[in-house]
Amino acid sequence: MNTIGKLYTLTSFGESHGEALGGVIDGCPAGLPLSVDEIQYELDRRRPGQSSVTTSRTEEDRVEILSGVFEGVTTGAPIGFIVRNKDQRSRDYDEIKDLFRPSHADYTMQAKYGIRDYRGGGRSSAREHVVRVVGGAVARQILKRLGIFVHGYTSQVGPIVLNKTYHELNLEETDANVVRCPDSVVAGEMELFIRKVQEEQDSVGGVVSCVIRGVPVGVGEPVFDRFQARLGYYMMGINAAKGFEYGEGFHAASMRGSEHNDAFVMRNGQVRTLTNHAGGVLGGITSGEDIYFRVAFKPVATIGQEQQTVNCFGKEVTFIARGRHDPCVVPRAVPVVEAMAAMMVLDMMLEAGKVPSRV
Repeated sequence: MNTIGKLYTLTSFGESHGEALGGVIDGCPAGLPLSVDEIQYELDRRRPGQSSVTTSRTEEDRVEILSGVFEGVTTGAPIGFIVRNKDQRSRDYDEIKDLFRPSHADYTMQAKYGIRDYRGGGRSSAREHVVRVVGGAVARQILKRLGIFVHGYTSQVGPIVLNKTYHELNLEETDANVVRCPDSVVAGEMELFIRKVQEEQDSVGGVVSCVIRGVPVGVGEPVFDRFQARLGYYMMGINAAKGFEYGEGFHAASMRGSEHNDAFVMRNGQVRTLTNHAGGVLGGITSGEDIYFRVAFKPVATIGQEQQTVNCFGKEVTFIARGRHDPCVVPRAVPVVEAMAAMMVLDMMLEAGKVPSRV
């Protein structure tokens, strides 16, 4: 399953230490003036080596468009692209090529296929996300023309939580710091905590929150393809994602109906709600309100401490992982969450007939 989407589809190929990663976008409407600079901007937000709290692997992540664009405008044909790998250090993995690293896909890939690319995780590496970011960046340019915007941000790192709703934040400040938290005080605490964990040769998880504004009423396909079900599918396909909730999420379990219900009102001639505990989705169909959700990410599996494992010969051993890795994946996961959300929304908008064949 290397293709995602029904009408707006992305097919991904490549490995972490291969020559390049790449993809094919199909279903992009014709007539879109495609800005490569905007695609590159999103790739720069995700790329490694961007700060001292991310992996030191240095990649330019320059996108090369191969097809589907003529004189800067999409033709409606498949958009092929690649992003070349330039700073892979495969020798870092020679010592562990026969080991099954804890919480990695080494064992399951070997068990399923009988072969695996041990260099940086191969196909199961989060480096594959560059392809998704490109697919999302193209989708965002279409959504922007439809008045739809996706904003993600870091709302938790380990025990440090941003206890504010997105209404209380200036989301334009998300990229003003290295952890991508739109609250400078909390961001400082998060950064210090990540550095502490990094010094201890350990890692930490966290949460990315995201809000989608401007999606019209009526998007979603009950009963088995509800809007939130598809959104969860896209989010849980991200490496290291461990949980997804939308609206009040798990907090709704402790609320009463009188607290959770969103009363309907008329506003400017339109049916709206006084509150939005439902997160912009009712019965699997968008209500026209903001769609907000959260994705929980586990701690990065590769740490610099001694760990116990088993090798491919069935022997129990201990090892210390080498190489360059993030102490916390969350800051770099923000643009990935946004990209996946953008592709998912565009796909369901196309399915609902709410996107013209030419944009």
